[in-house]
Amino acid sequence: MTGEGGALDPAGGDNPLLTVSLVIYRPDLKVLAATLQSLSKALRRLNASHCKIFIIQNCDTDGIAPLLAAHLNEVPFDLRQGHGNVGFGRAHNLVLSETGTFHLVLNPDIEMAEEALTHGLKFLEEHTDCGLITPHACWPDGTRQYLCKRYPALFDLLLRGFAPAFLKSLFSDRLARYEMSRETDEDVLWDPPIVSGCFMLFRGDNYQQLGGFDSRFFLYFEDFDLALRTGKIARIAYVPAVWIVHEGGHAARKGLMHIKLFAKSALLFYRLHGFKLF
Repeated sequence: MTGEGGALDPAGGDNPLLTVSLVIYRPDLKVLAATLQSLSKALRRLNASHCKIFIIQNCDTDGIAPLLAAHLNEVPFDLRQGHGNVGFGRAHNLVLSETGTFHLVLNPDIEMAEEALTHGLKFLEEHTDCGLITPHACWPDGTRQYLCKRYPALFDLLLRGFAPAFLKSLFSDRLARYEMSRETDEDVLWDPPIVSGCFMLFRGDNYQQLGGFDSRFFLYFEDFDLALRTGKIARIAYVPAVWIVHEGGHAARKGLMHIKLFAKSALLFYRLHGFKLF
């Protein structure tokens, strides 16, 4: 239904129109502040009183409370903490039972356009067979970032994540195919096999039906797994009107521990969904 200013309203009862889960672990406070500020602006384009943000804190971090007070003063929010570092997907699942009519899985390094959520929820309202939206994304320098993927061969993962620039240039056509860069230009793209977990806008009942993320993934590939499972029960859409800037990624640049986590999760992913070498 439509509320004030053309914003969507919940279908009825106490269920929020939109819930947002945001997991933080040793965040860059400046980046997190920008994320919270852009999220708050986007929610105000809806009816913010019908929305709720869950901040799931996987570590003890000083300075969080003042940020929340400064940037979420007009939006209901709930800070969950004290559970330790339980992993990305499992942390999001802590609030699975409280999912609203729509639910946004959001990274703490995302700045979204002010109208991003309005466009996203309108699309979901108009396309009832769509269970998940992925947005148009850019790096902070304005270059395109491709969040849709084909099913990954091991060669694609190693090439994209760890190869030097000259080697990537030799396989630029292959990378473009894997990243679906030609398909995700200006039009809506239906049914990309895999989408990034940095911004996943779900229809709430689909998200709950899936049981959220598979908690066996501590970090990396939990979004690949969830996207593949989503595609079996609902349609996925790349919607370019939903616009974000994403600062994160680059597991190889984060040190040996992240490379080990990446490898462990890749093995689990291939065990669950099938191995592809090249």
